Order: sequence, then C-alpha cells, then structure tokens
Amino acid sequence: MRLDFETYKDKMAGCWMGKNIGGVLGAPFEGKRGVFDVDFYVQELSGHPPANDDLDLQLVWLNAVEEYGNAINASILGEYWLSFIIPNWVEYGSAKNNLRMGIVPPLSGYLENPYRDSCGCFIRSELWACIAPGNPQIAAKYAYEDAIVDHSSEGMHAEVFCAALQSAAFVEKDVYQLIEIGLSYIPKDSGVTNAVRVALQAYKDGVDFKDARIRVLQAEQGSFGVQNLRIEKIPTDLPPGKPGYDAPGNIGILIIGLLYGENDFGKSICIANNCGEDTDCTCATLGALLGIINGRQAIPQKWVEPIGDYISTCCINRLEGGVQIPNTVTELTNRVLNLTPKFLKKGMCDFTDWTQGYSIEVQEGDGLYCIGDDLFIEGISYSAVLEKGVSEFYRWGHHGVNYKFPAFEATLDYIDNPYIAFNQPKKMRLNIKDSNKKLGDHNQKWVTVKWYTPEGVQVSPNTECCAFIQTLYKSEVNIDFEVLCEKSQGGKVELIIDISVNGRHSNGQIKLVLIAQANITE
Repeated sequence: MRLDFETYKDKMAGCWMGKNIGGVLGAPFEGKRGVFDVDFYVQELSGHPPANDDLDLQLVWLNAVEEYGNAINASILGEYWLSFIIPNWVEYGSAKNNLRMGIVPPLSGYLENPYRDSCGCFIRSELWACIAPGNPQIAAKYAYEDAIVDHSSEGMHAEVFCAALQSAAFVEKDVYQLIEIGLSYIPKDSGVTNAVRVALQAYKDGVDFKDARIRVLQAEQGSFGVQNLRIEKIPTDLPPGKPGYDAPGNIGILIIGLLYGENDFGKSICIANNCGEDTDCTCATLGALLGIINGRQAIPQKWVEPIGDYISTCCINRLEGGVQIPNTVTELTNRVLNLTPKFLKKGMCDFTDWTQGYSIEVQEGDGLYCIGDDLFIEGISYSAVLEKGVSEFYRWGHHGVNYKFPAFEATLDYIDNPYIAFNQPKKMRLNIKDSNKKLGDHNQKWVTVKWYTPEGVQVSPNTECCAFIQTLYKSEVNIDFEVLCEKSQGGKVELIIDISVNGRHSNGQIKLVLIAQANITE
C-alpha cells in the first residue's frame, strides 16, 4: 500500500497545527489537579501563540535529522540536547548533568533522574511519526533513541507508544486499532499499558469522563497535578504517587480525550484539558494525533484563527547559531516533506520530482503491529535482512549502551548502574553480534577485544581476548569481565575497549565511564 503525497502533506500539516493548538489550550492548566470546564482558549491571543516546550524541542531534533539522516541515534541527539536545549529543570537538567559527566544514553536518562517516568519525552513523538508515516516500527525505533536521552522506563514507554500510534494514524483511522497498535510496541506489564487499559474499560463501562479520570489516576498515581499544593490541599480521592511518576496517568488522560471526544477535534482536546494534570502535554499530543487522522483541512478554523500559522519557542538556544528553527507550521511541514525521501529506506519513497511529489510505501492491517521476536528460527535464516524489533531494546533496560560499527554491533552492559567502589570488583558484560547482513559478508568472524586501562585500574580475567561470532539469526557472544579500581582521577574511572574483526580493516572503540561511589549516609 502507498500513501500519496497530497494526503501525506495534509495529515502532517494537521499534526503540527493540532500540536500547536493543543499546547496553547492546555498551557494555563498545566500542573493543576482537578476537573475544569473549558471549551476554548482562555488566553488573550492575537494571531500568535505563546511559547510552549511541547513543540519547540522537536525543532532541534529536526535540525539533527537534517544533518545526520537515518543515522541519527541517542548519542547524536544528546549532543544537540547539550548544545541547544536551555532548560535545566527536572528530567531535562538531570540528563544534562549526566551527559556532562560522560554518562551516555540510556544511562543518562536513568541515573539519578527521579523524573525519568515523566512526560517530557512523549511530547516529542510527532517528528518520528511524521518522518515514518504508516511505518510505526521505524517511528518507534527512533522514538526510543530520543526518549533514552533524558527518560527511562515509563517515560520511554510513553514516547514509543505515542510515536507508533501516530505513525499508524497516517493509514488507520479506527481508534481501537490504533490503541492496540501502539500498545504492541511497549511491555504488557508497563504502567502506560495499564493506564490505557483502564481508560478503555471505563469508556466501555459507560461512565463519564470524570469517573474515567478518577479510575486512571487511582490506577497509576502521579504527582504532577499536586506539585504546587500543600498537603492539606491535595484531593483525598486522588493521593499523590511517587514524584516524577507522571507519564502513565497522563497517557491515560490522552486516551480518555481520544475516546470520549468521539473524533470531534475541539471536544476531544477540551476533555483532555478538563482532566487536569500535565494538560499542555496531553492536549498537544492528542491534537497532533487527531490532526494526523483527519488532516489539516478537518481542523475547525475557529481553533486556527487565534494562533495563526506561527510557532513560538522558549527552550531553544538560538544565539550561538547551529540550528535553524522554523517559524511557522507551514515551514515545518515543508522541511519534513523535503527530508522524508532521504530518511526512509531506498525504494520506500516513489520520488519523481517536486512538481509531482512522491508516494510512500506504508504498512497496513497486521503489518502496523510490532514485529515479534519469533518470526525466524534461531540459528537459521541468516539471509533474511531483519530490522531489530523494538522489544530488543527493552532487553537491556536502562543499563545497556548500544554501539553500531560497520562490521559488528556491540552492547556494553553496566549491570544496573555505572558506579564502582574502590577495591571492589565491578561486574560488566560486553555483547557482540554480527551486523554485516547488508554488507553481503556471510563469513563467520573472530573478534579481538582489548581493554586499555589507566594506572590503578585492572580488568580481569584478561586485558585481551578473542571471541568467535556466528553469522546466524540471533547469534551473539557475551564476554563477562570485572573492573577493579584502586584509585580514580576526578571521581571517575575511564577505560577504552577496542574491538576489531579479523579480516576487516574497520574497528571500534568504546569509552567505558564509571563513577567512583561515595559512602553516603541518607
């Protein structure tokens, strides 16, 4: 099945316009717990929307993708994050702090980050959906790379869910199918999944949206809506959850707006807003989703006129140059349209010339669901060129750092965290697998691994070893090792792991960073 250019353009423009509208609607109610009665903007607007981080963060990602194309990954996004994202609050600041310390994704989004389960990354899902329309497997993959810069666990699951949902919405309109497609990309036992299921059941039970809200926020207790309240002011029917645990409940509210709004754009985003909590996030993401499903032309003009086509930003450092930020929804849409043929795989875009546009190869039906791990027999099927399923990323949790090199792929497993105590061995694992399918290299390989350590640091059992890699489906090798540190420089221990493949000129180096653990009493 193919998505024609005009439909794609209309749906993408609807996405960005819906995003802008929802963010403006929800901004005044952000961080408030309660039920509201709003049916339109409450701000004084004159054709220009107020700035909101729900859209402008993705504009930095747009620049990164324009520079690196489909080679974009969490490490590159982390560099852009440090260079161009201004805020230092909560998860944004935690990630910056970790990145500056040499802690790389996914550890940067997890370590000492109490807001890793919050809403700050699912608001960035639209770019990946728009650049991979009707291909949620691709959108989810890049949403994962995005999320782990500054989030983990439920925060990450929320963005992967939204990206898959929105990508599928370019070709699928049934909201129940869309929800199930999105859920197929995240763990069944996640808090996000639970919140979505609770919202679905509430709608099926026929309760009103206010009762559905209570059910969701009781099932997945967050604290976003009470963060500015004294204890005696907190509603007793909704006790606060762990600080920072906000993505599941807010995704549940997004689904409430989607279901109870019954495809009416204004009704839907107002219901989401009237449920409170992180309202600019829920309204903006829902507005984007509805814009994709129905297109730009279906968004009522009464919602467009007060804010016009403009985009206002508040979180981007423009003063030092390096990024060019679109100033309108139209400019943003056109830049993504220009980018898509270069981003997608060869053959996915039927490109002729810009007067004719292009069509995109999209999935449909069952093809929109997450690829399982059981499609091929382990140890066979080498000739199949496979995309890594999103579930493969979850295998390593927050502690496995993935590196891709031309002839192989390696994952450095920190075994939970990057802390090391003096004179106590730190267990680690290096996973190596073949990545040469597209190079046409069907040869089995010997790899040599060497550890280069500073004075006072030892690696056991050896500082050099060889391992054999098969080129069969799911074949890999695990090398377990321990690091022993007698002293550190500046509170950190830094090692270099060099990996080379026999018969191949390319090799790869991994910088291993460990933090010397202090004896802290809390």
